[in-house]
Amino acid sequence: MPGKRKSKSTRQKDLTSQYLDGELDEDRMDAQQRFSDRSKHHQQEKIIRTALMRAEEQLLADDLETLPVGFVVQVFSLFAEVEHEAKKYLCVMRKTLTKISDTSVVVGDLVRFRPIEGRDESETADEGVIEEILPRKTLLTRADSFKGIEQHPIVANAKQMLIVASLAQPRVKWGLIDRMLVAAKAGGLEPILCLNKIDLREDAPKEWEFAQVALEHYAQLGIATLRTSVEQQIGIDELRDRLRSKTTVLAGHSGVGKSSLIRAIQPDLDLRIAPVSRYTEKGRHTTTSARHYPLHIGGAVIDTPGVKLFGLWNVTRDNLAEFFPDVSSATAPPWRRESFDRIVASLAD
Repeated sequence: MPGKRKSKSTRQKDLTSQYLDGELDEDRMDAQQRFSDRSKHHQQEKIIRTALMRAEEQLLADDLETLPVGFVVQVFSLFAEVEHEAKKYLCVMRKTLTKISDTSVVVGDLVRFRPIEGRDESETADEGVIEEILPRKTLLTRADSFKGIEQHPIVANAKQMLIVASLAQPRVKWGLIDRMLVAAKAGGLEPILCLNKIDLREDAPKEWEFAQVALEHYAQLGIATLRTSVEQQIGIDELRDRLRSKTTVLAGHSGVGKSSLIRAIQPDLDLRIAPVSRYTEKGRHTTTSARHYPLHIGGAVIDTPGVKLFGLWNVTRDNLAEFFPDVSSATAPPWRRESFDRIVASLAD
């Protein structure tokens, strides 16, 4: 007849007693040793994997320094057109880069990229992979709302922004100009205010009178101002000198004459977004509405069609007064004070 089964607590006491008396059987000791060995082996494998990963990261970092540096000419939803030594590459961003980067690649970025070797001869464009976005000197953003809660970069490393408004057809919106001035300065760009279509001044005498006063006030604030007319060839030479050897972002509503002004300087320049499908069927996607155009006089213009609202990134209610020195000194005319108040009301707390 089998003996009575010991309780769990009794079995644990017996096992402890056997261990303390040195009577634990060898099989049980071997199992314990094997478990310890497996644990040590697992730790060693983990250390080796970590070391290999760090070595690979270091190798990649060393390799990055040898990659060519290209200039981003245009950005599409999935691809970026990168120029290097007068050659164009259709590039994608490495997935790991998209995870660690604060923003995606934008027009004007300098990037390290890896050309893809052995491409299909049927392809009409060279391809590559963007491995690194180099530090930016300036950054212009757009916003989906006046609050500008999220950053939407569109242009990097530009020197200045040409803000074009028309005296009439369409009329000047001074509040929008003030907002664009803040966006330019907040992004590190030098603003230039250009009042175009002044050949219409006889048809809009009141608007012209007000514009003269406004432009003089901006000039006193240290903002460069231009008065231009393509029809009468007024101010074109001065505009040419302002654009020479610099990268300039074009800003302003449709119809104010941005394209006409640039073509007056360089007639063969067609400010239209070139479809990426001319390179490859892979790239048939929408653009982010910005493209870089080199100028014969040196420098370039970056057209931003469709961007009606620039974001005021890093601009708060506390620091907005820095962009309105006339408001701070109580010398601002009424329309400038109104612009300031509207922007303050639109900014997030």
